[in-house]
Amino acid sequence: MHDFRSDTVTKPSDELRKIMAAAPVGDDVYGDDPSVNRLQDYAKEKFAVEAALFCSSGTQANLLALMSHCQRGQEYICGQQAHNYKYEAGGAAVLGSIQPQPIINQIDGSLAVSDIESAIKAEDFHFAQTRLVSLENTIGGKVLPQGYTQQVKELCDKRKLALHLDGARLFNASVKQSRSIVDLTGDFDSFTLCLSKGLGAPVGSLVLGSKDFIERATRLRKMLGGGMRQAGILAAAGQHVLENNVERLAIDHDNAMLLAQGLSQIEQLRCEPSQVQTNIVYAHCQPEHTYALANYLEQKGILLSAGAPIRFVTHLNVDQQSVNYLLDNIKAYFASN
Repeated sequence: MHDFRSDTVTKPSDELRKIMAAAPVGDDVYGDDPSVNRLQDYAKEKFAVEAALFCSSGTQANLLALMSHCQRGQEYICGQQAHNYKYEAGGAAVLGSIQPQPIINQIDGSLAVSDIESAIKAEDFHFAQTRLVSLENTIGGKVLPQGYTQQVKELCDKRKLALHLDGARLFNASVKQSRSIVDLTGDFDSFTLCLSKGLGAPVGSLVLGSKDFIERATRLRKMLGGGMRQAGILAAAGQHVLENNVERLAIDHDNAMLLAQGLSQIEQLRCEPSQVQTNIVYAHCQPEHTYALANYLEQKGILLSAGAPIRFVTHLNVDQQSVNYLLDNIKAYFASN
């Protein structure tokens, strides 16, 4: 199958499976899994934070961050399109009793600083207490503009708020802007990194921040059932992809642009290559064709996320040949319909 649904669908290579099988392991709940400890220490040093914690998923990592920053009855400000608001099953509200305060994302994925400030609640016992601002980079495949997070940080410092970053695809932003993760996260009190998207690990994310923050997150991870025992077989995969698979994300970006340019030449679709920055491409299709096209492509061994718009995601298991095969079959569908 040529799977364009998400960069979460990547399969571990034979080399990666061998690394996982050979990983030294212990009981991570006791803190003695050497592969987990190595990964957390590596991340701590590489990304210039006091501590890092290995988690089962990006959703869990974000939830731990939100619950570590906010108490019951407090709130966090985020975007209407934020993953930790829209796509994580309401976990902060259900499990943390934390109220989300979503505001409109701008066309570049950012939140207007003036909108953030307007959303901060007054110190009045009628209101939830605003405690945190949460941003996302990339969001919808778009990279937050340079200099923007510093503006948000200045507001957060002025209003005594914490600042969190959902960095599930932050490595894509890093490669796109040729900026280090340290540079991209310097304004944040905490951030997450996903190892199982474009980097290609089968499982896992990291949440990073101060020592005290990670101590709270570790306790919450146990409470939420995230204490994984011999997790070194997973952490070893995360270690490998961090060390080897970051720079190759540029290939995914090139393939996404190739795809966007090809889609823009198909008259039945509307796709703007100028809006493609990393590995996510959107194309608008007439409603009567959207799901019929997806069904046709599935019969040809191609999977995608049908909707309004259709989303395509490039990753290490789809190459330029896959992109050309996809474009040829989309053209074939419209030629016969």
